[in-house]
This record gives sequence, structure tokens and C-alpha cells, in this order.
Amino acid sequence: MAEAKIKIDGMSCQHCVMAVKKALNALGGIEEVDVSIGSASVRYDETRLKKEDIEAAIEKAGYRVKA
Repeated sequence: MAEAKIKIDGMSCQHCVMAVKKALNALGGIEEVDVSIGSASVRYDETRLKKEDIEAAIEKAGYRVKA
């Protein structure tokens, strides 16, 4: 398992938290997700996902990943 901490722009409320959590949980290979306003901590199976896949799911949900 790999872990990633991702900073996220554009989140302002619990709805945003739930939207990001839902987008990440829809990906195959996610083991654990902890999302709060402005960030996400994700544990995932690196044989099934790359960090870039996780970031793309966040951006597809309408938020911007900060470098």
C-alpha cells in the first residue's frame, strides 16, 4: 500500500468534502480515504492506481490539486 497527502483548492464546506470522498471511493484500489477541507489523505494499492489517477479524480470532481 502507498499513501498520498494531497492539498486541494476550491473546497469550502462539508459538501465539498463528501464530493471528493465520493470521487475517490469510486476508484478501484482505494484502501482508506480521509478528507477534510483543503486536503485528502489516501491509502491505495499502487499496483492498481497511481497518484496521478487520484489527483485526476479530484479535479474531475471540480476541485484543483495544489502542487
